[in-house]
Amino acid sequence: MFYSNEHEPIHVHGKYHAFESKADFIIVDGKIIDIKIKNAKGKRPLPKKELKEFKNFVNKFKEDIVQKWVDYFVYHKSVQCIKIEGKVK
Repeated sequence: MFYSNEHEPIHVHGKYHAFESKADFIIVDGKIIDIKIKNAKGKRPLPKKELKEFKNFVNKFKEDIVQKWVDYFVYHKSVQCIKIEGKVK
């Protein structure tokens, strides 16, 4: 998820109950070259199992996540939420 007052670098948050981590996208020349998983400020990090699922999700949908972030925060477009059921592998 994104918070409505986000800041750069482009990133996305993963939440599970009271736990939260975030994934920062490192982009060079328009290409995602790395994804850094970090703790969200003031929150307890995702537990091991949920962190693994978050990493899988971010890796699978990285291009879509970055595009939605740019659409919303740069171009001020409305973005649609996508419901994903089941585990992402």
